[in-house]
Amino acid sequence: MLCTACLLPILLAGCSLLGGGSREPVTTWSPVVETRSDPAWPAVDWQLTIVPTTAPRVVDSPRISVRRTPSELQVYAGSVWAQPATELVELALLRTFEASDRIPAVATSGAGIRADYKLVLDLRRFESDYAGRDIPQATIELGARLLHNHDQRVVASRTFLQTVPATGTAVENVVTAFEEALAALGHDVAGWTLVSGDADVRAPAVVAPRTQR
Repeated sequence: MLCTACLLPILLAGCSLLGGGSREPVTTWSPVVETRSDPAWPAVDWQLTIVPTTAPRVVDSPRISVRRTPSELQVYAGSVWAQPATELVELALLRTFEASDRIPAVATSGAGIRADYKLVLDLRRFESDYAGRDIPQATIELGARLLHNHDQRVVASRTFLQTVPATGTAVENVVTAFEEALAALGHDVAGWTLVSGDADVRAPAVVAPRTQR
């Protein structure tokens, strides 16, 4: 069972480092995410921009969130991510695309590439969730839309959910589970993006019927 003294209500998270007493020591965790590619992914000749990921403020935070009960979101005291959750997700995706060697260029918005497609992401959950168990699981839920950059046409959309059980209740066990979840998420999103974009490029052009006079 997780000691409740190791948790803080998320609305009071900022108070854990403030006050008249001594400052609480903080451990900063930087996930080491393995990149995974698939030789079956298509090699494409178009370029991709990843739009800055949106997320509720409670999700896009460097604090490590934990859901002990379905209706109560807390944070691990004395532990933070090295980057906000949205940046951790984007970095995992970028590295997966780059390591795949299946796309000539991929970058975040503002990097100056002439992208043919753009990936719009909505991070909905990034938390350690007990889900009625004694051991939590790293949970990441991400909405994704692939848009054709020139006409803003939605090529494909999908919601991705990754859950990876931790091996224990300690924060280091949870971080390891998040490393696995981020690697799996990067693989799934990158593969889906490449396949969806490739299918769109190969689709026959739709010719509008001529109006009879």
